Amino acid sequence: MCKDALERKESCGGHFREESQTEDGEALRNDEEFMYVAAWKYNGESSWELEKEPLNYEVIKPSQRNYK
Repeated sequence: MCKDALERKESCGGHFREESQTEDGEALRNDEEFMYVAAWKYNGESSWELEKEPLNYEVIKPSQRNYK
């Protein structure tokens, strides 16, 4: 989970990055690059492989959260 959070250049889900926020201080998504589910496969000797499955929304559209 930590490896995935470090790899993503966005604030989304359970993590927030200071460099990725809106002017109001809300989490800023980057759906163009990170619209997928990720799992990291351990290959031994500190070697990891990213496995991705794209997310395709047919009924609803992803949106930027705003708690204000």
